[in-house]
Amino acid sequence: ILGHKNDPGVDILSIIKAHDITIDFPDEVYEYIEKNIPDEIDPNDLKNRVDLRDTFIVTIDGDDAKDLDDAISLRKLDNGHYELGVHIADVSYYVRENTPLDKEAVKRGTSIYLVDRVIPMLPHKLSNGICSLNEGVDRYTISCIMELDEKGKVVDHKILPTVIHSNHRMTYNNVNRIINGEDLPEYRDAKDLFFLMKEVAGILHEKRKKRGSIDFDTNEAKILVDENGHVEDITLRQRGESEHFIEEFMLCANETVAEHF
Repeated sequence: ILGHKNDPGVDILSIIKAHDITIDFPDEVYEYIEKNIPDEIDPNDLKNRVDLRDTFIVTIDGDDAKDLDDAISLRKLDNGHYELGVHIADVSYYVRENTPLDKEAVKRGTSIYLVDRVIPMLPHKLSNGICSLNEGVDRYTISCIMELDEKGKVVDHKILPTVIHSNHRMTYNNVNRIINGEDLPEYRDAKDLFFLMKEVAGILHEKRKKRGSIDFDTNEAKILVDENGHVEDITLRQRGESEHFIEEFMLCANETVAEHF
């Protein structure tokens, strides 16, 4: 018995049950993370990592994102090239093979995004905590640092275990506003970075187009619900320039890692 059919959230709950999706984690997983997963990074592992905490790094995600799993750094080099860093949360540092945490993650396979909630693959202590690249805290990452020439070709790269300290938790919305000429005082120190991102993303997009890349950027619906779970509106999800920045940088990192292996 889930509740009355008109109760808030019962419709979503019925979908979850119909697909045999487990919301809560088993007790042994909670026990494991309580004993083994810290709230802050373990400083003992710093000697095994490249320290990028002084590098200016930002995350760019949706307004309502809670798990921030990738961050970007970018600068122009003296030789006219660009250094692009894509920093991914080092989840494997905390999710060790064959632990209860690992087995449950394998069972789940992925996080599941529903209209009004996310059922995560990993408990919140990891997905929103120690494995989330939150602003102003030290986090362990795996970084793909690429040197790009003027035409967007990766001429050199490094893949390293790193520690970062995100300077800003940016949203697509705010980056788009800055790119469109709005002054947001709290992000003035990052303004030049976003315009450099625009420049580099444009170069990467042009290179991709010449290679015959297909654009799959189709319209996507966004469903807005009130606190009772009732649908208030269905709108078109707007994609601005910053969404394309992240897309280009992630594709570049993915290709670089694939070629590396």
